[in-house]
Amino acid sequence: MGIEGSFWRAIAVYRVASLAYAALLLATAGGYRRPLLGWLVLGVMALWTAGATFAYSVARGRTLLLIDLLVTMGCLLASPYVQGPEAGPGGVVPVTATWVGGPVLAWAVHGGRRAGVAAAIVISAADLWVRGLRGFDLLVPLNGSVLLILAGAVVGHVARLTKRAEERLQRAAEMEAAGRERERLARGIHDSVLQVLTLVQRRGLEIGGEAAELGRLAGEQEAALREMIRAEPSGTARAGLSDLGTLLRRFGSAAVTVSTPATPLLLPAGHAEEVAAAVGAALDNVRRHCGEGARAWVLAEEDDGSVTVTVRDDGPGIPDGRLAEAEADGRLGVARSIRGRVTGLGGTVAVTSVPGQGTEVELTVPAPSPLPGGPPYSYGRERSPGDGGGRPSDVARRHRPGSRRGGIRRGGDHG
Repeated sequence: MGIEGSFWRAIAVYRVASLAYAALLLATAGGYRRPLLGWLVLGVMALWTAGATFAYSVARGRTLLLIDLLVTMGCLLASPYVQGPEAGPGGVVPVTATWVGGPVLAWAVHGGRRAGVAAAIVISAADLWVRGLRGFDLLVPLNGSVLLILAGAVVGHVARLTKRAEERLQRAAEMEAAGRERERLARGIHDSVLQVLTLVQRRGLEIGGEAAELGRLAGEQEAALREMIRAEPSGTARAGLSDLGTLLRRFGSAAVTVSTPATPLLLPAGHAEEVAAAVGAALDNVRRHCGEGARAWVLAEEDDGSVTVTVRDDGPGIPDGRLAEAEADGRLGVARSIRGRVTGLGGTVAVTSVPGQGTEVELTVPAPSPLPGGPPYSYGRERSPGDGGGRPSDVARRHRPGSRRGGIRRGGDHG
C-alpha cells in the first residue's frame, strides 16, 4: 500500500477514537431527550466505522467515498431527533461529535485538497443547519467548520505531495536498478564481445587487403556497441522529450567523431528524431562523395534557446553551384533529407564549403525555453572510440581552424 496506506490507517484510527469520544459524550453528558435513539445512531456509526475501515483497505473509489459522506450526514442530521429541538440553540454537541471528520479526511487523501475542502463544506453546512436551529450564536459552530475545512485542505495537500514523492522515489529506484543491470551487462560485454571486435579490427589492419575492410567493419560495430552500453537509460528523458545527444552518439565510429554536452540535450521526441535523421543523411553523403577513408566530426551544442548540430568532413568540398545542379536534376539529398527536415521544425540549415578543405553543414532548431536539462551544458569527453577525448572546441581548432563556430567540419553533401 506504500505511504498512502499509512494515511488510510491513520483515518481508521481517527474514526475509532472519534467513535469512542461520541459514546463518552452520550453516556456522560445530559441534554439528550431520546438517549435510546442516540445509542441506535451510535450503533450505526460503529457499524459504518468497521465497514468503512474494511472497504477502504480493499478498494477505494468515488462511490465508496460518496456513500461514506451520505452515511455521515445521515447520522449528523439525526442529532435534532436525539437531542430535541432546544439542544441545538443550547449549544449541545451533536451526537456524532468529531466523528464527522472521517469522510473529510478520506476525500482529502483520495482526491487532494480540493476534494477535502468540498467534503468539509458539505459536512459543515449540515452541521450548521443542525446547530443553527432557532438562530443561536453561530460563533462556536463556525470555528468548528473552519477547522474542518482547513483540515481537509492541509491533509489533502500533504497527501498529494506524499504521493508525488513516492512516485519519484519509485522512479529513482527503477532507474538505479536499470543502471546496475546496465553496468553488469557492460562488464560482460567488455570482457567478451568488445575485446574480440578490437582484436579483429587490429589484426585486420595489420594483415591488410580484404581483412582490412573486415577490421574496419569490426571497429564500427565496436564503436556502436560501446555507445549502446554507455548511453543513459531511457528513464532520464522527461515526458515528451528525448536526449538528442544520445541519438547522435549512435553515429560514432572510427571515422566519425561525435561530441555532445555532458548533460542531456533535450528536444521534443519527434524533433530530436528528425534532427538525428538529418545528421544521418549528411553522414551518408560524406561516405558517398568523400570516400570510405574520409573523416567526419559532429558537434551538438545549445545556445540562446536553440540547438545547433554541426557536421563537418575533411573531404574535397562542394564545387560552386553543385547543390543547385543536384536539386535541378532531381537529386534531393540536401533539399529534402536535410534541409526539408530541419525547416519543417522551424529551423535553418547553412552549408559552407571550401574546395579542397571540406564541407560544414550547420543545423539549427529551436529548443524548449528554458531547456529542462538544468544548468547550462558543459562539454564532456568526445564519444569517438580510440580517440584521446578532449573538448569539442579543441577538436574543431585541430581540424578546421577557419571555422565560423569553432565546431566540427562535415562532409561534401552533394545531394
